[in-house]
Amino acid sequence: MPYLETVTDLSPENLARYDAIIDVRSPAEFADDHMPGAISLPVLSNDERAKVGTIYKQESPFRANRIGGAIVARNIAHHLETALADKPKSWRPLVYCWRGGMRSNAMATILSSVGWPTGVVKGGYRTWRRDVVAGLDCDEPLLPVHLIDGQTGTGKTALLHALAAQGGQVIDLEGLANHRGSAFGDMGDGTQPAQRLFETEIWDQLRRMDLSKPVFVEAESALVGQRRVPRRLWRSMLAAPRIEMHMSLDVRADFLVRTYADIIADAPRLAAAIGKLKGIQSKETIEAWLALAGQGDFRELARQLMQQHYDPLYARSRKRREDKPETVIEMTGTGEEDFNAAAAQLLA
Repeated sequence: MPYLETVTDLSPENLARYDAIIDVRSPAEFADDHMPGAISLPVLSNDERAKVGTIYKQESPFRANRIGGAIVARNIAHHLETALADKPKSWRPLVYCWRGGMRSNAMATILSSVGWPTGVVKGGYRTWRRDVVAGLDCDEPLLPVHLIDGQTGTGKTALLHALAAQGGQVIDLEGLANHRGSAFGDMGDGTQPAQRLFETEIWDQLRRMDLSKPVFVEAESALVGQRRVPRRLWRSMLAAPRIEMHMSLDVRADFLVRTYADIIADAPRLAAAIGKLKGIQSKETIEAWLALAGQGDFRELARQLMQQHYDPLYARSRKRREDKPETVIEMTGTGEEDFNAAAAQLLA
């Protein structure tokens, strides 16, 4: 007999009971957001979903269901013959769609008929999204955030990584947002995750943490690139004690040249990043920075960017905050051993 289980508990412990979490929504829906660890096995493609939806609205729900049912059946058959062809009898999938309706039930019914014990998320993706909103779109309780702060080039992200490697609880907002949080922040192809997916990644990390212990977060603005820091985390960051990193200008300049090697190696990308500062800096200053880039004098470019742009911004933001750091980390070097030592000091 087919075995179908209705699932309402989306805790990490309960989700770990399943060998795979299958999102049967369209690829566009999956890209916007999905449950942590889910794989995309759509029963309707983007175009197919649009086609069925148009028929539903303009002709009749019955015809839309009949045509959609045929497409869904073909797509499920394709998944059985490809992505799921090697799954053993003991394999246990969990399936969801937008709201726990036709798409997930169609997939789950067939999977269970094959003999796989199958779960279906009651309420679908919307159940997960409600959990995320409840956890992040609120004012209280504040999270036990400790801010890693300091001027540009002091290695805040490197310290976060060292903390994580030594067992510290870390949320790397720049990593999750795929952006380094400045005019020079684009990473790789420059794409960022959708806002809801960004929030999902943050919430999935937070719900696995021991919130009686510190959570280390790099000091950021409310936007990381184009992604907004969720309300509860942002309020916690504003109220958090600061760990301030100190490093000399020359050491910072050398570190920035290494850290931003990907942008330095791409002349048009570097020029475009400098161009984003037009309107903030004078025309003459922008031209001077572009000239340094053209000459390959990246260390001097880094020094001037810090002295004339980023350090004054940092000073203004710290003046508005008007608090003293709880800890000051004096960094004399930027090697792995330096960041490991700083992390060990904080975790001690």
